[in-house]
Amino acid sequence: MKALNHLNYPYASPRLSTFAKNGMVTTSQPLASQAGLDILRKGGNAIDAAIATAACLTVVEPTSNGIGGDAFALVWTKGELHGLNGSGRAPESVSIKAVKDTGHEEIPKYGWIPVTVPGVPAAWAELSREFGKLPFQEVLQPAIHYAREGFPVSPTLSRFWKKSFNMFNKNLTDEIFSEWFRTFAPEGRPPEPGEIWASENHAKTLEKIAETNAEAFYHGELAEKIASFSEENGGFLSADDLAAHQSEWVEPISVHYRGYDVWEIPPNGQGLVALQALNILKEFHFTEKESVDTYHKQIEAIKLAFADGQAHITDENHMRYSTEELLSELYAKSRKQLIGKTAQLPEAGEPSQGGTVYLAAADNEGNMVSFIQSNYMGFGSGLVVPGTGIALQNRGHNFSIDPEHINALAGGKRSYHTIIPGFMTQGNQPVGPFGVMGGFMQPQGHVQVVMNTIDFGLTPQAALDAPRWQWFKDKKIEVENRFPHHIAQGLSEKAHDVTIQLEPNGFGRGQIIWRDADTGVLVGGTETRTDGGVACW
Repeated sequence: MKALNHLNYPYASPRLSTFAKNGMVTTSQPLASQAGLDILRKGGNAIDAAIATAACLTVVEPTSNGIGGDAFALVWTKGELHGLNGSGRAPESVSIKAVKDTGHEEIPKYGWIPVTVPGVPAAWAELSREFGKLPFQEVLQPAIHYAREGFPVSPTLSRFWKKSFNMFNKNLTDEIFSEWFRTFAPEGRPPEPGEIWASENHAKTLEKIAETNAEAFYHGELAEKIASFSEENGGFLSADDLAAHQSEWVEPISVHYRGYDVWEIPPNGQGLVALQALNILKEFHFTEKESVDTYHKQIEAIKLAFADGQAHITDENHMRYSTEELLSELYAKSRKQLIGKTAQLPEAGEPSQGGTVYLAAADNEGNMVSFIQSNYMGFGSGLVVPGTGIALQNRGHNFSIDPEHINALAGGKRSYHTIIPGFMTQGNQPVGPFGVMGGFMQPQGHVQVVMNTIDFGLTPQAALDAPRWQWFKDKKIEVENRFPHHIAQGLSEKAHDVTIQLEPNGFGRGQIIWRDADTGVLVGGTETRTDGGVACW
């Protein structure tokens, strides 16, 4: 694709895109990327490498994900794209009334109320069963090694760890949170840069998952420990909830954008937001990236797409409108008409009837994987199951407590989910996986990366390095401190409420791998806003 030849973007960092032929893994932690590459060299395929990398990330980047979180994947293999929804459901016994009976008028961020069934272990096992080459036990060995032997904490990881520790230490004073401190602050403080952190309990849990193909997590010893911890502390999660969990193979959804097909996982994930924005934006012709008008239209399209997403996205079985209706060309044209010369307040539309860590992996057999997993809000609920190292997610916080809302809390329901993997194809050929993690920044990051690649011809590394913007609500946007100040001023003159953000980590962390259709050469980019690493051979 044309982006392979572009090396001169003025805002790119000194790092250039990475090229390789036999295999590539990109993620936010070099140790995890290397673990995936080692699996490729042992004869594993890209699916094995993705699982190994993901498992490793629960150890070497626990500030962003864990065994007790959720996962989604897009897998290209044998000429076809497959989608896996590895998100868990709310406990059957939870309800809006039950939450209010505990004295809460909204779903809290921490504790047992926002805990949903973890989907990560089942997703790993399902990917391995369906598409892996190596034994599941072998694929999880690098993660087990790092958990048992430890690893040196990086400066970026230490900073996030310290931020969570300080917040938890101040606010999470109940005894149910004590296991988090024993696990992640065993010295009574967060680890410093270069300090070795290990977790024998985490290693033993990974071993049980590996030996049983994750059955122990949902039907065996680990399930019993999770359910007992919940029952002893007034949680809603039960052994039956864990036993009922299954990963779900789903049909990926897409829009055609200027000769390429951009793919996402269907709801309950928020990939639909990215696709809706691209569907609107393709109605415009962009000639220049660094233009006030270009950024204005991007922001306005995202606002309209998010308004729809927040009004309509939930568990797909509970949605009022289908993804086909929300992604129709007619609806996109009607939404485009709402974009004027100045910033507007976004409102949801009504089409006619008729969702962290991200990684990408590729091998020399043509397999490619876009994979994302998360506990949400850093360490998740603040709960760690005693004796296991399992930090439980707090995805239920995204549910609404308004019974009339489309995403209203209900037992057995999947919530609106922020984590989304992306993939791009051209014709019947894969271009490759991409993703930008970071809460509600994710669809905004997807749109910016796709347009940087397709509209403006940037290499993977340049597409990731380009200064980013993020819309929050109403007319409020934040831009990175590297963002062109004259364009920020121009957006302000168009009635956008612009703030320059000095902290770069709020703008997501992305990875890209593209494959050249003619040569099979892989070209990758990794996030410079964190400890990103590309491992390849």
